[in-house]
Amino acid sequence: MWASGQGPVMGKHGPLVGAVDQGTSSTRFLVFSASTGEVLTYHQVEVEQQYPKEGWVEQDPLVLLDSVHTCIENTVKNLRKLEIDPSDIKAVGITNQRETTVAWDKVTGKPLCNAILWLDARTTSTVENLIKESPGQNKDALKDLCGLPINTYFSAVKMRWMLDNVPEVKSAADKGTLLFGTVDSWLLWNLSGGLEGGLHVTDVTNASRTMLMNISTLQWDAGLCKFFDVPMSVLPEIRSSSEIFGYITSGPLLGVPISGVLGDQQAALVGQMCLSKGQAKNTYGTGCFLLYNTGTQIVQSEHGLLTTVAYKFGKDSPTFYALEGSVAIAGAAVRWLRDNFGLIENSADIERLALTVKDTGGVYFVPAFSGLYAPYWCTDARGTICGLNQGTTSAHLARSVLEAVCFQTNEILDAMQKDSGIALSKLLVDGGMTANNTVMQMQADLSGVPVVRPSMTETTALGAAMAAGAAKGIGVWDLSKMPPTTTDNFTPSILPEEREARYDKWHMAVERCMGWELPREKQPGPAGDKSHNATEHSKSFFSDVLSFPRLAE
Repeated sequence: MWASGQGPVMGKHGPLVGAVDQGTSSTRFLVFSASTGEVLTYHQVEVEQQYPKEGWVEQDPLVLLDSVHTCIENTVKNLRKLEIDPSDIKAVGITNQRETTVAWDKVTGKPLCNAILWLDARTTSTVENLIKESPGQNKDALKDLCGLPINTYFSAVKMRWMLDNVPEVKSAADKGTLLFGTVDSWLLWNLSGGLEGGLHVTDVTNASRTMLMNISTLQWDAGLCKFFDVPMSVLPEIRSSSEIFGYITSGPLLGVPISGVLGDQQAALVGQMCLSKGQAKNTYGTGCFLLYNTGTQIVQSEHGLLTTVAYKFGKDSPTFYALEGSVAIAGAAVRWLRDNFGLIENSADIERLALTVKDTGGVYFVPAFSGLYAPYWCTDARGTICGLNQGTTSAHLARSVLEAVCFQTNEILDAMQKDSGIALSKLLVDGGMTANNTVMQMQADLSGVPVVRPSMTETTALGAAMAAGAAKGIGVWDLSKMPPTTTDNFTPSILPEEREARYDKWHMAVERCMGWELPREKQPGPAGDKSHNATEHSKSFFSDVLSFPRLAE
């Protein structure tokens, strides 16, 4: 429908922006009104993880790609049922689970192995060897360049492991046909044409999670690539978070530009409108991720946090940075209770079970299934339950699982306050677990900080849509005129003395979980894999811990 002398007339919702939200346990495609930020419709599919060995967590890249196509197709069908014209979608953004690494062949277009997920612990011995090779044998030796410690979490060690242990990856590297990328790169390459001119690109937020990008220059660093022995030629081009990357080349959105890309935690920061220095948000999903906007200043943490790129809205726009506290196991622990013990039927049932007791009965649970992330970065820690007694019930355990999420967040808040010198006046939250009112009240009580939950909880996808809609050449989303959102507020209700006593007990439990897993050279049995490669090290208690409904990694 056209009006005389004008472009196409928008429907009643105005221009629309789509967002692909590809996460650890599900993929979704959502459509937003660019004028109101309202979600008009979406489609979601679950994606499975594979656990071929203990500590190994994989996904099939083709399944991830197919899930994106399925979500787009079904969301477009939903739009038509709502009598909304899909041609009103003017741009698409992508947000994705970060650090998860894909290797594929640019000649065949096929993955060379399964994607290694962010939480995968197979690279422990790779990390051990890399630390030995680093200046001062220090896990933080590269932080000034990349902002990150040498750890199993990040993409470079996963790439190194693939090159050492997957013959197909090594062969493709030798032939010059290998492409590496995080999930955003894999999706972009395929959506923009694949074998027919697909673009091998990424954005600064995802690149900042690889350990290969210099956080000052925002380019792949030759020294870092040499240290990890990853050829720069296999890496994608780094671009800003908000610009036209390319165009969708097939399906119901043929010709629609892809103009926004953000790692999921950075997308949530944007979606929460934490666009000024000093603002922070915490996302509760599979893991838990707290980002603190440090403005255009690179701040190196002295207390176990990560320095990362928050966003860059355009090629010529300033780069904003953040301090990040990453917790590996949050909602995943709820799934662990459900699937490994059968204590609940559905993840949402944990709230009702936890409310049948007034406290944990002295039980403290540390979910270090594959080590501890921030602020400890301790790979030899393992999951620990302390304080069991004859009166302990499943309800006490359930409540201790929920409290563990809050205590881990507290540790990140403490580290951020030490690094910034400023205590947060409130904690903005989002993610699947925030639907649990008990957890939100626990968080306020145990942190002593008011917790603010927006009524519109789709902040991760919203951030990707905002970046896409505001891109140069698209211009349908004005970031300065976002409508106000309503919120639910949770205020602290316990005395500081009780809070401190319980926090001290938590720290006692954390101390007891450390040093559990023997270093590789002290383990019985053969050394195992090659050079940088992990041995069968990762005895991570239970591996099926990733599928809590997520709005996080």
